[in-house]
Amino acid sequence: MMQVLINAYAVNPDWGSEPGMGWNWVIHLARHCKVHVITEGEWRENIERELVRLPQAGNIMFHYLPVPEKVRRMCWNQGDWRFYHHYRRWQERALVLARKIMEENRIDLIHQLNMIGFREPGMLWKIKGVPYVWGPVGGMENAPVAYLWESGWKRAVQAALKNVINAAQARFQPRVRKAVKRADAVLASVQGVREIMERCHRRKVFLMSETGCFARPDAVRPEKNGKEFRLLWAGRMIPTKQLALALKTLSYLRDLPDLKLHVCGGGEKERDCRNLAKRLGVEGKCVWHGMVSNEEVQGFMRGSDLFFFPSIMEATSTVLVEALMNRLPVLCFDTCGMGTIVDETVGCKIPLSRPGQSARDFAERIRFFFHNRKILQEMDGAFRAKQRELDWNRKAEIMAGIYHEILEGRRIAHE
Repeated sequence: MMQVLINAYAVNPDWGSEPGMGWNWVIHLARHCKVHVITEGEWRENIERELVRLPQAGNIMFHYLPVPEKVRRMCWNQGDWRFYHHYRRWQERALVLARKIMEENRIDLIHQLNMIGFREPGMLWKIKGVPYVWGPVGGMENAPVAYLWESGWKRAVQAALKNVINAAQARFQPRVRKAVKRADAVLASVQGVREIMERCHRRKVFLMSETGCFARPDAVRPEKNGKEFRLLWAGRMIPTKQLALALKTLSYLRDLPDLKLHVCGGGEKERDCRNLAKRLGVEGKCVWHGMVSNEEVQGFMRGSDLFFFPSIMEATSTVLVEALMNRLPVLCFDTCGMGTIVDETVGCKIPLSRPGQSARDFAERIRFFFHNRKILQEMDGAFRAKQRELDWNRKAEIMAGIYHEILEGRRIAHE
């Protein structure tokens, strides 16, 4: 059986986002090959609890490289640039461990899996003689600064500066260039990243979203009773998630008496957003649920008419995929991961423009769906195809196919 060495800093069976993505890639790839996984180890107990329950557990070997608790806090405090220093040191340790694993095992291929941000491609590309895959890669797209002035000039200036750094690092960062050149295959998480990588590095890049879903062909959405049209917003209340924009959209829909926006989540902008709802006169249209469990969020999804997701910076958001799993049509921007996986069969997208224009555009689409609810109901059948497209089993099968194609190509080249 093919043996693959996977470098995945974040792996946790109980989380979404990067840790959940890491876990799902590992366990689904293990149905096609034996995997050795280098990971940080913050969730070792979670991993080993779930691992024994898997029929393919014999194909999975985890190797842990823990870091101090203060480094872990930096990792999950998004925007703490100090983490990159410690993460680079961790990758140097991972390279040493990888070479040791390869001395003890016949490794056929190396896969740099996560974190998906392009700035740190790890160090395993330095190992010669074994095919190397990098991706899915994210983080190269620039933030639309116009949407961040609402959060203050400092936040907007920081985003503009980060855009400049992003563009320079995507093209010129030495380890990024070396990793791309060394890779037998590079995968981009979203179309925008794919275009940037192909333009900057002049090579073929596969498109594959970093996350997936579990197909639910038997899932049934409950019949809606009453006239209420439910919008659902869910996530952390941070500037890029644009809850403030969702509230401004509601201000153009005050004449629709049966429209409600259900808000699930909390965060740094919660107080500001509640105050904004009052100033805009839409507090009566908002239902604030606070921080709720993932199970409760999915329950809200099954009882809503439209998932309102005005985020401006994402790879492929877990909550977006969960909406598709629950057959909830999505209204979002045509950008980042949303632009890649949402189409007219399962929702509606608007282009990025300016905040005021976007609020009016979103309001126009919501008003249309409010008066034409049957169109949303008719989308229900299309979710089966979308779920199959994003199904973890299918994604792992495609990735394993890429592995085999690379190995076969090398075999033929050496004959």
